[in-house]
Amino acid sequence: MSGLVVVGVDGSTSSLAAVEVAAREARLRGAGLRVVHAFVVWPPTHVPLGPPPLEPPEPPEGGLRDMADRLVTEAVERARTVAPDVDTSHVVVTAEPVTALEAQSRAAELVVVGSRGMGGFVGLLAGSTAVHLAAHGSCPVLVVREQPHADGPIVLGVDGSAAGHKAVDFAFAEAALRDAPLVAQHAWTTWNAPMPAPQDKSMPYANPPGALAEEEERLLSEALAGRQERYPGVMVEHKVVHGGTRESLIEASRSAQLVVVGARGRGGFSGLLLGSVSQALLHHAHCPVAVVRGAGEHR
Repeated sequence: MSGLVVVGVDGSTSSLAAVEVAAREARLRGAGLRVVHAFVVWPPTHVPLGPPPLEPPEPPEGGLRDMADRLVTEAVERARTVAPDVDTSHVVVTAEPVTALEAQSRAAELVVVGSRGMGGFVGLLAGSTAVHLAAHGSCPVLVVREQPHADGPIVLGVDGSAAGHKAVDFAFAEAALRDAPLVAQHAWTTWNAPMPAPQDKSMPYANPPGALAEEEERLLSEALAGRQERYPGVMVEHKVVHGGTRESLIEASRSAQLVVVGARGRGGFSGLLLGSVSQALLHHAHCPVAVVRGAGEHR
């Protein structure tokens, strides 16, 4: 771990909520907090970066840079109010926000952003920055949607894929840090469940009633194997749901303080960086969502 939590801010209400969550995450980890604001100067706007040319150079009033500095100062003050003992720094970058935050993620153990910011279109549930970072970030990305339920569990979406191993590790570690219970949830239907071969090879490729449910319960147990020994203080509930993965996790998020998922699972198309389940949660979850990319998925 690098001992650094990064939060992106743009002055929106969503990003200020992300600052508070990021400050708490940094405090839990004993990590530093870096507040990052990035902006792009578009020539057609003709907005000066510094003071107006006909005004004295001191004091440096006006311009995008001055506005950015005020915005970051407000965010830093908000973070220090929430977690005064956390070492908080800030940086203002002239670059596309997604590019700047993706670069910052390479040195961080967690990046926190709001679900949508100042540039979001009306009616858009999750902004392009949040979606892009979830797909391309070099560390776990926590997207702050609605306020978390402080006493709720950590909900982990499990599909049994190798790509989800890091999400399982992250969820257990997060539950231990927060001293929260963990609900490991696996959803299945007859359409997405792998068909186990019959014990008798002379029999048709079919299963007796209840066989698929047993297979899915076994899949969940295998996906969590070894973590309980590493995190003995975490209370874990195994939950196998017969139904849609997206719908069941969104429903579970209503009473959760955090939902954790992998970026993509066994149902994803080859080369797809962000699966439909993680995208659905970024748009519709009722609490913050952490998207954790698997080993080999980082570019």
